Amino acid sequence: MSTPANRVTLPLAQYSPDHFLLKVDAGVAVVTLNRPERKNPLTFESYRELTDFFRACAFDDQVKTVVVTGAGGNFSSGGDVFEIIGPLVKMDTKGLIAFTRMTGDLVKAMRACPQPIISAVDGVCAGAGAIIAMASDMRLAASGAKVAFLFNKVGLAGCDMGACAILPRIIGHSRASELLYTGRFMTAEEGERWGFFSRIVPSGEVLPQARDLARQIAEGPAFANTMTKRMLAMEWAMSVEEAIEAEAVAQALCMTTADFSRAFEAFSKKEKPVFQGN
Repeated sequence: MSTPANRVTLPLAQYSPDHFLLKVDAGVAVVTLNRPERKNPLTFESYRELTDFFRACAFDDQVKTVVVTGAGGNFSSGGDVFEIIGPLVKMDTKGLIAFTRMTGDLVKAMRACPQPIISAVDGVCAGAGAIIAMASDMRLAASGAKVAFLFNKVGLAGCDMGACAILPRIIGHSRASELLYTGRFMTAEEGERWGFFSRIVPSGEVLPQARDLARQIAEGPAFANTMTKRMLAMEWAMSVEEAIEAEAVAQALCMTTADFSRAFEAFSKKEKPVFQGN
């Protein structure tokens, strides 16, 4: 398993990744998985480079939100059968644990990334692709999109890359169990009804609408948005009483920002606040 030749450098607007496309505009970074001839599968190298990218986001104040999508009408078919699954059957236990920890690091990096992440899902979204969508903060679906956590289809458990921890919190324990035990595809309609997707849009509109949502969020108070994401994650493991106290501290910190003062000044003048992220 080699490491990416082109490590993430800052600022991200000048970074040219080897294993996906990246475009940064008006505070929105769009990550495009770009192997359309194979429905955008992941490789050892793309796992690592995506992980590096999401970790680097924490150090780029110009990026306010991230959109993840796939080229050619599909999101991602998951791990490449020949470039990942083939080599895995030849690895020893030590090598396999190193691999599964590496894949889990991608989810950890996405959850630790301070910017809200939106997945624009079209076509096939399966395996590790479904995990990337799951690990995002918001998900939009194109009509016809379908999502499968198909690990048991290849003889593996559904507990992959945090699926047993995160998926039940999104769609509920019973529905998550059904998807993880059967590996079947969840339709876009099911995904919206169950809360996996925020909404369904026409196929050609999923990326533009995801960008519009990302821009809307990017125009908001960046520090406060980061705090919202952090508290959404932290409060999974808190009692209500602990959460209320933690939110009191978090909100008090937000009240020390210049953006909070800007909002008050704009409100008093009946103007729209222009947030600057500090």
